[in-house]
Amino acid sequence: MNILVTGGAGFIGNHVVRLLVNKYPQYRIINVDALTYAGNLENLHDVENASNYVFEKINLLQADELSTIFTKYNINTVIHLAAESHVDRSIVSPLDFVYTNIIGTVNLLNAAKKYWKLNPSDKNLFYHISTDEVFGTLGATGLFAETSSYAPNSPYAASKASSDHFVRAYAETYNLPIVISNCSNNYGPFQFPEKLIPLFTNNIIEKKALPVYGDGNYTRDWLYVKDHALAIDLILHKGKIGSTYNIGGFNEWKNIDLVKLLCKLMDEKLNQPIGTSDKLITYVKDRPGHDKRYAIDANKIKNELNWQPSVNFEQGLNETIDWYLENTQWLKNVTSGNYQQYYEKMYFERQ
Repeated sequence: MNILVTGGAGFIGNHVVRLLVNKYPQYRIINVDALTYAGNLENLHDVENASNYVFEKINLLQADELSTIFTKYNINTVIHLAAESHVDRSIVSPLDFVYTNIIGTVNLLNAAKKYWKLNPSDKNLFYHISTDEVFGTLGATGLFAETSSYAPNSPYAASKASSDHFVRAYAETYNLPIVISNCSNNYGPFQFPEKLIPLFTNNIIEKKALPVYGDGNYTRDWLYVKDHALAIDLILHKGKIGSTYNIGGFNEWKNIDLVKLLCKLMDEKLNQPIGTSDKLITYVKDRPGHDKRYAIDANKIKNELNWQPSVNFEQGLNETIDWYLENTQWLKNVTSGNYQQYYEKMYFERQ
């Protein structure tokens, strides 16, 4: 299998690339990433010289270059992870999300359709990774199922919903072999510190405010990124063509409860009195279109593919915090922006 992974230098992508490179030496993994602000080649330093790994710096808006990659590497499988994914950024600049998440996805679909029409194979698969945010918001009860109606409430969610629809449309119209998964909130090592857990971890280290939106009672289902990568691996190999799978952590937390647990764990690890970090909590004005609650029904993937989370939230959070505390230089590089000027230059000089 020659697997094209888009966004492989990003948060979820680097875990998927690492898993595939190490687990399947007989596969060739081609990582395509534009290396925008959240793409960081330092995330893949441990596999960058593997014989079955290749990196190509390409933006999904470069349609001709995408087509060239399919021919150059005889791509028969796509794992499409590349996306603009931060809700706050989508509110400020929705067009960036339209270009990357919608037009970029269609460019990739067109490249796959064109190449696979000339090179049919039973290995051909377009695997599109999406989010639970396409379903909108839940009340106090209920879960998102694979059959839930789409009702996106932010420009980010709308762009991902649109990309999902295009993938489904290409399956119906052009008979493209596709599979889609919609995941809940991911957390773990290498996450860009604009998201809650790495941002607050870093802010506690630097004794900065912990900005909590609204009343802090927004509820999310949290999924450890390494468990997500394992689920992607399973769907890639055993998922039913044309199917959608929800991937969740069976793990709902209100934001304020998560933040207080994070504060407690950080106080313990930093050897400071319990309650020290709580004093940094600051309630800030809510963002527009903020969904009250997400929760995933992941029983389909559990029953059909025998997947379930390998760790509970407190264990996963402990491992995540430990990683950030052991990799403070990575945090400093990313928060300062140095990784974009330094590591990318070093990488290409080594090749």
